[in-house]
Amino acid sequence: MFERGHRELFIAPYVPSPLPVIRQMLILAELKPGEVFFDLGAGDGRAVMMAAKDFGARAVGVELREDLVKKTLSSIYELGLQNRVTMVNGDMFKVDLTSADVIFLYLTTSANEKIKPKLEAELKHGVRVISHDYEIVGWKPVRVEKFCENPKLGYPSHTLYLYKKR
Repeated sequence: MFERGHRELFIAPYVPSPLPVIRQMLILAELKPGEVFFDLGAGDGRAVMMAAKDFGARAVGVELREDLVKKTLSSIYELGLQNRVTMVNGDMFKVDLTSADVIFLYLTTSANEKIKPKLEAELKHGVRVISHDYEIVGWKPVRVEKFCENPKLGYPSHTLYLYKKR
């Protein structure tokens, strides 16, 4: 019934991070021009496009859903970012992360638990991992920030976790 290699669909539903939250996550991660940024479960590619366009990073999005990848590729070309953004239509568990400087996650706690061994095995010293709303159990964040999209209303509120590979 379930195809092998499609476990992402079941561990992380498509829920896009709001743009102000993405911007704050990239600021918190101190993403710099020329760094390599990975978004695991990239959805519609909003984080990879912002990382490339506004922060000057080389961005790689990994997304299992082909429809979302096609939509993202169209936007990447419209914005002229095709030389700085790569979209991989595939399984995040099979992508080589050894070139990463920053990893962006908006998964669930259980999905973070599943990807954690891969991150521990492949990430080089100093890589920043930024997670939206869900911690990585067993890792000690270097910073936890509460971010409110609309301070006047006091919500929606988000928790941003920043980790650094030691």
